[in-house]
Amino acid sequence: MITRFFHAWERRLVAVDTNRMVRPFEWGLEWLDEPDDHHATLPAHRLERWTTKALSDTTWFDPGPCQDYVLQDDQLTFPSAFETPHLENNTVRARYFPAEHRRNRRRATLVMPQWNADFSGHVALCRLLSRVGISALRLSLPYHDDRMPPELRRADFIVSSNIGRTLQVNRQAVLDARLAIAWLAAQGYEDIGILGTSLGSCLAALTAAHEPLVKTAALNHISPYFADVVWEGLSTTHVRAGLEGAIELDLLRRLWLPISPQPYIEHLRDTHALLVYARYDLSFPVRLSRQLIAEFERLGIRHQVTVLPCGHYTTGKAPFSWLDGYTLVQFLNRHL
Repeated sequence: MITRFFHAWERRLVAVDTNRMVRPFEWGLEWLDEPDDHHATLPAHRLERWTTKALSDTTWFDPGPCQDYVLQDDQLTFPSAFETPHLENNTVRARYFPAEHRRNRRRATLVMPQWNADFSGHVALCRLLSRVGISALRLSLPYHDDRMPPELRRADFIVSSNIGRTLQVNRQAVLDARLAIAWLAAQGYEDIGILGTSLGSCLAALTAAHEPLVKTAALNHISPYFADVVWEGLSTTHVRAGLEGAIELDLLRRLWLPISPQPYIEHLRDTHALLVYARYDLSFPVRLSRQLIAEFERLGIRHQVTVLPCGHYTTGKAPFSWLDGYTLVQFLNRHL
């Protein structure tokens, strides 16, 4: 009965957004950062070869240095390490919430909100972190907020039925996150954590796996595979509608493996992780969340698990939002 109640509530909350668009399937080969290979017979083969190389390339998530940070009031901007065809998206935007007590300037957390979060998303959480003595830097994901070109109404270009674009824009998010963390380190912060929710959780896991400055990761809604969440999740049924009939899940999982946490879990050995999932989640299926936890346990990687008594969208509703926020902030406050 409780399951039916939460699942019905989740479906009502999903139905509030009426601007979801089914976009046509595209391989997105023009997004690959390599010369055209006219000898490749099939786009799938070319993409799979490219993703295999990306998985073995230790520099694929390396943004290089950045000297062009600008902080005005609480707004931080800097150029993205990955250039897209949309000018608005090539400037990274973040909002800075310094700790209220100056004696706590050693601790900071990068906050990565969920897919389609608006400009106010996670601001209350950042303010709470600031109050407990942890500075917060809230990052706008690619194609979100002021990074969204005028022709978009949703952040469709970061998760869509365009395979190559989804790969590169999520990679861009990790590159942006690493540059944001480099800025925090340059301000004198020594204990740096990362917090991500939903899509932001996946990106936070990838960032923590590749950024040695990150000591603590709070991952809020989790899965080992990017493709499986898109294929099975309630939030992404419109994306699956664009994929079905053009690609099978097994191939999609392989192509999106470079932006999935699964290949990089071993890299989190030096990071203290909080793994949060919701018992009645229809967007990040519980089976996938438990699969990621089992992988942490199999590898003997230090972690803590919290199970929320709600669903994905209901996590944002009181009292579950209070429980979730308390769990995330308490973990970071204890381990940073």
